[in-house]
Amino acid sequence: MSLWARFRGGVHPDAHKTTAQCATKPLPRPERVVLPLRQHIGAPCQPLVKKGDEVALGQPVGDTDAPVAAPVHASVSGKVAAVEPRLSPSGRMEQAVVIEAAPEDTPWEGLPAGLGWDLDPELLDPAFIRDRVRQAGLVGMGGAGFPAAVKLSPKPGSEPDVVILNGAECEPSITSDHRLMLEQPERVVLGLRLFMRATGARRGIIGIEANKPDAAARLSQLVAGDPSIAVEVLPVRYPQGAEKMLVWALLRRAVPVGAIPLDAGVVVQNVATAAAAATALAEGRPLTDRIVTVSGRVQSPGNWRVPLGTSFVDLVRAAGGLTGSLARVIAGGPMMGMAQADLDVPVTKTTGSVILLGPEDLDETPAGPCIRCGRCVSACPMGLLPAQLCAAALNSDWAAAERFHVRACMECGSCSYVCPARRPIVQSIRLAKFELGRRARQGRG
Repeated sequence: MSLWARFRGGVHPDAHKTTAQCATKPLPRPERVVLPLRQHIGAPCQPLVKKGDEVALGQPVGDTDAPVAAPVHASVSGKVAAVEPRLSPSGRMEQAVVIEAAPEDTPWEGLPAGLGWDLDPELLDPAFIRDRVRQAGLVGMGGAGFPAAVKLSPKPGSEPDVVILNGAECEPSITSDHRLMLEQPERVVLGLRLFMRATGARRGIIGIEANKPDAAARLSQLVAGDPSIAVEVLPVRYPQGAEKMLVWALLRRAVPVGAIPLDAGVVVQNVATAAAAATALAEGRPLTDRIVTVSGRVQSPGNWRVPLGTSFVDLVRAAGGLTGSLARVIAGGPMMGMAQADLDVPVTKTTGSVILLGPEDLDETPAGPCIRCGRCVSACPMGLLPAQLCAAALNSDWAAAERFHVRACMECGSCSYVCPARRPIVQSIRLAKFELGRRARQGRG
């Protein structure tokens, strides 16, 4: 266990990792998929197909020349039924490619040749690895969705010396990364070695929370004898998996406000992104599916490998259907996930979990006045004053929100979790960020 594996603040929510022992199962092939053309941070892709086109598995259906973006690929073979705005798990209407699945999948003939699972990353050109990662449409699969190839392309003079793989999976209820590390550890390790080669980093670290000892042991066996890679077991503490927290816990390096881990000489990628990179290089396959945890008020909670674009309705059906009435659906974890207005939304590259909650799971206590207890200040891993930020936002005092460093908030939800008055702290901070961004775009102070 790392001697430095602690960071300021944080909380200890109930883990609810009841699906950790549920082996990943293939989801029954969907009859239709909806592929939003923005499943990443950055510019949306432009459609490469039109209604009526026949597409094959792995064929690009959306791309752009924008530097911060990732292409989208067909997750099934079939016919394009529509290219139109559809609701995405982000809550936005996004341009999407709708594909009616054919009876069987046929791989796209234009897929790049796979290099085989015995490939040696040290024999590959770093630019070649980055290009393959970009072609495969890889993004941060832990939820952030930042294009992976961009992270692997540091500017001259800012090359990292360490690549960290995030296997903490600190959010309650999610176990998709845990299962991946148990079931495909070789892909995780190969992906790390590819990332190290692509960035020139000489060290690799896989950070895993202590509630996953089986995954830590399995990965440790695979890297035994390789002094360049270490598996570090971290204390169970939310938000351990946040990039800045992980960098501090593992390396004792601080990432300043407004900076990124690369400014501290580190590249952080998710373990699922690493496994997908290994698949892209070894087999030539782009990112067309991922593991998703389905938990909560369903008959058979578990983990499924799901084609991207599959409706949440199909996930619930695979999990045996609902048990009782449904009050809330969350894409992602309960701390940072996004509540959904409809079950008819698609799985995207960043959907690691779908949680179905009933009325009995929700705390409907109305928000009260702030009692100045300071719990939110103690819990904030960024050292902010959440109560002050909340008050500034609710009073539309955007200058005060800026003065209290609202942009430094990573919206982890620790403050809201510990607030005895049930104040809408995170929601208010998001409002302030939105308003400040809108005013900046309009050229207003």
